[in-house]
Amino acid sequence: MEELKQIITEEEWKNILNESKEKPVFMFKHSNTCPISANAYKEYQEFSTDLDKYYLIVSESRPVSNQVADDLQIKHESPQIFLLKDGKATWNTSHWNITGDNMKEALESNK
Repeated sequence: MEELKQIITEEEWKNILNESKEKPVFMFKHSNTCPISANAYKEYQEFSTDLDKYYLIVSESRPVSNQVADDLQIKHESPQIFLLKDGKATWNTSHWNITGDNMKEALESNK
């Protein structure tokens, strides 16, 4: 299982956006107090891909979470996942829609 990389600063977020210009990456917004998010996080952890997988914990990194919403121009939800490519979200979903099958489908349709 690939290691998930936690981000906590806006600088790390900017680096991820830049990285997505070279290759696609996943970004996950996690709430550590929400059972739906716990389930989605487990799906994200278990999803096998060769892409880098990042996450942030909303309650610990609220400014970064807000910056993600601003930069991507996508309303904040938690849990929420994005497939980033060329500095933009080419796919995103939230809550119970965060499944391994949906992540796999997102990759296949956003090559």
